[in-house]
Amino acid sequence: MTATWKIELIPVPVTDVDRAKAFYESLGFNADHDHKVNDSLRFVQLTPPGSACSIVIGDGITAKTPGTQEIQVVVPDADAARAQLLEAGVTTGEVDVQPWGRFVYFQDPDGNSWSLQAIETRPNG
Repeated sequence: MTATWKIELIPVPVTDVDRAKAFYESLGFNADHDHKVNDSLRFVQLTPPGSACSIVIGDGITAKTPGTQEIQVVVPDADAARAQLLEAGVTTGEVDVQPWGRFVYFQDPDGNSWSLQAIETRPNG
């Protein structure tokens, strides 16, 4: 029997935790946790709407350099996702149409890259 594997948490390196938290909340991410464990560890978990996988930002979370993380998310509608980003004041280009999906790209305030992919064969994202 094969065990079920689920990705549940991805660290995202940031320079300003409060600024990053506000940015992700403006996109509809839910702030599940915000705990300052001690002076060198703050754990902020945020979950995109409808996702079983969250991101974690904070102090003492990762040694990665801010702006180096790349994350791809599947969404039901690339045009609607782009409109939501624009409404939140996020800079993004036009929808990029490829044979394997329709994509919208953006970066968080630290330059971490996000790719939103809408796939016809996965209409619910």
